Amino acid sequence: MIVPQVSINQYIPHREPFIMISSLVSVTAERFESEFVIEEHNVLVENGHFTESGLLENIAQTCAASFGFLAREEAGEPKIGFIGAMTKVEVSALPPVHSTIRTIVIPLHQLGNIYLVKGESFMEGRILLGCEMKIVVTQ
Repeated sequence: MIVPQVSINQYIPHREPFIMISSLVSVTAERFESEFVIEEHNVLVENGHFTESGLLENIAQTCAASFGFLAREEAGEPKIGFIGAMTKVEVSALPPVHSTIRTIVIPLHQLGNIYLVKGESFMEGRILLGCEMKIVVTQ
């Protein structure tokens, strides 16, 4: 783990109760990996399961934290970004509370400050959700 839960808010603009990433496991320019422990009190838990919106937000925050980590490594301050579009969303299952999900994001293309990424969330090796996102990084 390269960024533990106690430090994650140094790499993303989000604050409680809307932090949907527990730690960064590894970050390179080619691959981002995070973990998230789903708690009962999470605002995106419904009927004992983390929602599709939660899984998508987890992928987006994995991007934010990873881009923030890379920016600090390269230039000092993390950059702010937002979701420009989501496509190819496929949901296989929703994780229950108290489970840990692992998220892998692969940057596919970059055009200026716009990135196309492929994100997938897993629980115990099984895919939960896959998608592509366009992430716009500002500053």
